[in-house]
Amino acid sequence: MGTLTSLIAGLASGETAAAIRRARVAAIVYLLAGTAALCGVGFLVGAAFIAASYRYGSMHAALGFGVGFLVLSGLVLLVYKLSAGSREAERSKRRKADMTAIVVTTALTLLPTLLRGKGGLGALLAPALAAAAYAIYKENTKPDGDSGSKKPE
Repeated sequence: MGTLTSLIAGLASGETAAAIRRARVAAIVYLLAGTAALCGVGFLVGAAFIAASYRYGSMHAALGFGVGFLVLSGLVLLVYKLSAGSREAERSKRRKADMTAIVVTTALTLLPTLLRGKGGLGALLAPALAAAAYAIYKENTKPDGDSGSKKPE
C-alpha cells in the first residue's frame, strides 16, 4: 500500500509533469542536432561527389557513389539480420526479468492481506508445501527413457 501511496503522491506533486517536460525538451534538442548533422553529412557527400567528378568525370563519379551507397545499404541490412538473434534473446531475458519482478511485487503486496485473513497462513503454506513436494518428487524420479541399467554391448 505504501508503494501505491508514493506513486500517487509523485503524480500529485508534479514530479511526473516536470519529468515529461524535461524529456520533451531533450527530444526537441536532439531532433534539431540530428537534423543539422544530416545536413552536414549531405554537404560532405556533395563535396566528395564534386571532387570525384573533377577527377574521374561525372558519369564515373555518379556510378561509383551509387554502387557505394548500395553496398553500404546491403551491409547495414546484413548486420541487422545477423544481430536479430541476439536482440531477441535480450528481449526474452528482459521480459523474463520483468515478469519475475511483477510476480515478486504481487506476492509481497498480497502477503499482509493473506496473513491477516482466517486461513491466511494455510493459504500460503499449502501451495508452498505442494511446490516443495513436487520438486522433491521430480528430483527423485528418473525420466521415462532412463532405466538406470546399461544395455549389454
